[in-house]
Amino acid sequence: MAQRPRFSRLTRVTAPARTVAQRFGVLLLMAAALALLILGKTHGEAVGRLRALAVDGIAPVMEVLSTPVASARQVITEAEKFLATYHQNSELRQQVARLSQWQAVARRLEQENAGLRAQLDFSTDAAPIFITARVIADAGGLFVNSALINVGREDGVRAGQAVTTGSGLAGRVVEVGRRSARFLLLIDLNARVPVVVEQSRHRAVLAGDNSDRPKLVFLPANAKVNPGDRVVTSGHAGVFPPGLPVGTIASVTDGEARVQPIVDWQRLEYVTVLRYAALPAGGLARPVDGD
Repeated sequence: MAQRPRFSRLTRVTAPARTVAQRFGVLLLMAAALALLILGKTHGEAVGRLRALAVDGIAPVMEVLSTPVASARQVITEAEKFLATYHQNSELRQQVARLSQWQAVARRLEQENAGLRAQLDFSTDAAPIFITARVIADAGGLFVNSALINVGREDGVRAGQAVTTGSGLAGRVVEVGRRSARFLLLIDLNARVPVVVEQSRHRAVLAGDNSDRPKLVFLPANAKVNPGDRVVTSGHAGVFPPGLPVGTIASVTDGEARVQPIVDWQRLEYVTVLRYAALPAGGLARPVDGD
């Protein structure tokens, strides 16, 4: 007969002892926990000192064990930064490539434009003169939307001149004093500005009606304008320089286009008055000379 392996007999002998040891181990752990609980209630200071000693003994070990974890965390952080930098670098390379293409197109158009101007003997308008002013009072109301500025006739301000902000056109000067002036906002009922829709090049007149969104009048019947199209000054009549941002088309309902002005009327602090003369007959726009 074949002999049974020794380890099977050994297992049968040690199995009961291991079971007893496990049971007694659980009982010992429970007893130790109960003893520590009782000691914590009766000898709090002693248990606290014992806990402090244990922590002091374990702290160096924990510090040594935490060093690789901190190093690994730092490596992961640096890797994430590297990946983010790599992605940003890729995006910047794509943007540079697109900008290079647009730069080439712009240079080609600039050269073509210069050649056409030379053939037509074209002369550009004179640049306007800028007068910076501070808004000192708001004369707005139910029927009048205007504001007062701290520059006037002595500074070269004249009635009809354009008033702008860093964003775009705000209005035009209507009254001028010696050291102050009043300008009418684009939303006022009496405000009229010749404009052009930048995308379609349709010309119209921006007419204020004391609402937050003035409307476009005299727009051609077949004009195709869409919400979001930019509206700028056309330069007709020579009152406003061409190309000043006015706003964007907010809505087109039943053939009526409403414009959202680009200027925030609630935050008018500093404005710029453009000393820009009307077009003389057969001539070009020119800056206004001061008195």
